[in-house]
Amino acid sequence: MPKDKNTFSSWGRRLAQRAVHAGWDWARRAGSVTAEHPGRLRFGSIGPATRLAFPLGTVFGEPWIHLGSHCIVAEQVTLTAGLMPDLDLGPDPILRIGDGVVLGRGSHVIADTTVTIGSDCYFGPYVYVTSTNHSYDDPHEPIGRQWPRFEPVEIGPGCWIGTGAVILPGARIGRNVVVAAGAVVRGTVPDHAVVAGAPARVVRRWTPAEGWQPPLRTPPPVPIPDGVTSDQLVALSELDEEMVERLARLDEDGTAEPARLEREG
Repeated sequence: MPKDKNTFSSWGRRLAQRAVHAGWDWARRAGSVTAEHPGRLRFGSIGPATRLAFPLGTVFGEPWIHLGSHCIVAEQVTLTAGLMPDLDLGPDPILRIGDGVVLGRGSHVIADTTVTIGSDCYFGPYVYVTSTNHSYDDPHEPIGRQWPRFEPVEIGPGCWIGTGAVILPGARIGRNVVVAAGAVVRGTVPDHAVVAGAPARVVRRWTPAEGWQPPLRTPPPVPIPDGVTSDQLVALSELDEEMVERLARLDEDGTAEPARLEREG
């Protein structure tokens, strides 16, 4: 009898688990926000193919939030414009997010004054961007009761912001900048730089005259040759060491003839 009870309990648990997962998958699909299905949110603009994943983080001031096209906003991302909901922030956007931006899970973008994120920026999880900071001028007043300071934030196009990075008020980050995980950025960061640390400092930079300084320690990735199919890429991933050595001695142009790959594979 105990065996039958355990069997039924296990079967019932599996059934309930499947139902819960199926329901959650449905909720994620139905709860995501797009231009065609904005739900209760009325953004100043939201471009085509942009999607905010469900469940959302805190979102308010959406009439002053402008989202570009082909953006991915992951789960639990907070987007706010203004200090609190239901404020009239004037005619101009407060938070601008360009095309093709990816905001990682749990990230926060707090735009009490203007925040601009350029196109094709990628954020890792739990990035924090804010245009507001607490002030502590009066040593006799609790810091939380003192009026905060506001400074605009600008992140240039093509940046990669690592996991857990913090972008402070007044930051001006240039084009194609890498912000290392956990970095705390303030002030101006030049184009084509890598910054790390708290506070962040430039640890590597590219210029037309000198290239990357200090030089990169790893070789650049090799692009996939034109004409290579997905089936051939799968076949390459299954090659043994001997075949890899043979492929390493291919023609100087580094390409492989698809027919020869198929014969030798």
